[in-house]
Amino acid sequence: MKSAPLPTNERGRLQALADYNLLDTDAESIYDDVTRMASEICRTPISLISLVDDDRQWFKSKLGLKTDETPRDQSFCAHAILEPSEVFIVPDARLDDRFADNPLTTGAPNVVFYAGVPLTTGEGHALGSLCVIDSRPRTLTDNQILALKSLARLVNTHFELRKVTAERDKYKSEFTQVTTARRTLLRLVAYQVKPLVNALLNDVQELTDKAPRPDQADHLQSMRQTSETINGMLNDPDLFKL
Repeated sequence: MKSAPLPTNERGRLQALADYNLLDTDAESIYDDVTRMASEICRTPISLISLVDDDRQWFKSKLGLKTDETPRDQSFCAHAILEPSEVFIVPDARLDDRFADNPLTTGAPNVVFYAGVPLTTGEGHALGSLCVIDSRPRTLTDNQILALKSLARLVNTHFELRKVTAERDKYKSEFTQVTTARRTLLRLVAYQVKPLVNALLNDVQELTDKAPRPDQADHLQSMRQTSETINGMLNDPDLFKL
């Protein structure tokens, strides 16, 4: 058995995989629909959406297979991701020195035929593959290969939508936290400032009641208007609706 070498962009690829937050997530019908269609189109008993992690391949969706993951060093998909723009096809693994003694070939699930389309990000990182598997030698027609590529593009699109939605929810949560903090701060400021403004209004009223000199009247009137304006703002419930 020959394990696949690491891609040249392995560090960035693993970071991209982590950024999509797909590993160990629950099954989703949209991906299960894709594997079901892939299996029907290619007439294979097994179809997988496989994600190649650091030391394992994990299945976001699986049809015809019970296990959730297998070791990366046994992974056919680890070979597929080495050429992100190509369909990786193994007509008969028993005749291929890379896979002839692979435990996945010599034992369950008896992988003999494999065809995988890399699942790639916009930056060109191959996260894994959409693959179909059979326990007998096989080939695919041109139309089957085209359909498999189309389904892989659909998976790529949903990966991107998932990532964008997660980022939107994150920013929305952060905005809510910031807004709540600002509202709390304003309430604290209002709580501290209101007594000062009320005291200023009382002082102005006392000076006004003492019949101030003519040269003080305009100044007192200005202070009263400013204080009343600030007081009105602090008592406005809309102030805290940010």
